Amino acid sequence: MLKSKYIIPVLFLLMQAMIFGFRQPAQLHTIHTGNAGEIKDFFKYTPDRLPFVSAHRGGPRKGFPENCIATFENTLSHCPATLEIDPRFTKDGKIVLMHDPNLERTTNGTGRVVDHTLAELKKLRLKDTEGNLTNFTIPTLDEALEWAKGKTILVIDAKDVPIDVRAGKVVEHKAEGSAIIIAYSIEDIQKCYKVSKDIVMEVMAAKPEQIAELDKCGVPWENMIGFVSHDMPQDKNMFSEIHKRGAMCILGSSRNIDRQFMNGKITAAELEAGYLNLVRQGADVIEADLGIESGAALSSLQQAASSKAKYFRK
Repeated sequence: MLKSKYIIPVLFLLMQAMIFGFRQPAQLHTIHTGNAGEIKDFFKYTPDRLPFVSAHRGGPRKGFPENCIATFENTLSHCPATLEIDPRFTKDGKIVLMHDPNLERTTNGTGRVVDHTLAELKKLRLKDTEGNLTNFTIPTLDEALEWAKGKTILVIDAKDVPIDVRAGKVVEHKAEGSAIIIAYSIEDIQKCYKVSKDIVMEVMAAKPEQIAELDKCGVPWENMIGFVSHDMPQDKNMFSEIHKRGAMCILGSSRNIDRQFMNGKITAAELEAGYLNLVRQGADVIEADLGIESGAALSSLQQAASSKAKYFRK
């Protein structure tokens, strides 16, 4: 017979097993940049870089909603990836992850996100990409920043949260090594750099004139990676110009080959070939809606010897 002091711990373990099942957590493919120096080195362009995926909205799919921590873990269980996320304010000034200003598409709630308190939003459940209700709830930016440490790099978009507030959250959580911020203007780049010189930013770099503005904005290129476009740029020199400055290039696939595949216009083989072509054209990072599929396509490229290999772990 168990002694009384062991009964409560055993019952607790049994309850956990009943709820979650007797299973080991999924093995994650991680990107491990522990501090600002490492994240800057990780995003520094080198000819031996290992192309990887930035999973748009965290990589949602059937059973896994967008902007959801369970979805982040599902993506990382298949491939290493950075995770693009969307912050929005609540009525009581907290920040949650939600792409749309309204709740209907992605939750069982109604109305605007900003018209609900965090406590009210936490009672809602998230929908997956097919509109099916799941048991997952809306995470806060605070929760995501803490979760990401040692696992991946969050790419924090804007939505209705100003860049100085987003930067402040990164500093508050000491997450300079596990989060970067999207900046859409020179003014925002300068604001973020003023908050912290350690934060890396994803900046808009689709045209030569944008490169020229970035050169003279007062922020070093080690703090920037260039988002080139959602489509192949007319000027292919954009990739080499960004690389010359020591920065990586991001190219989006969500509005082209991802959409074509989801609409049945191209095959899985053509999708894979499309991802590899983006890398051949000069992309270092592919921002994809289909995070797992793009990760699988790039897996063969990640086997090469590289100075970046130390950051990719299981």
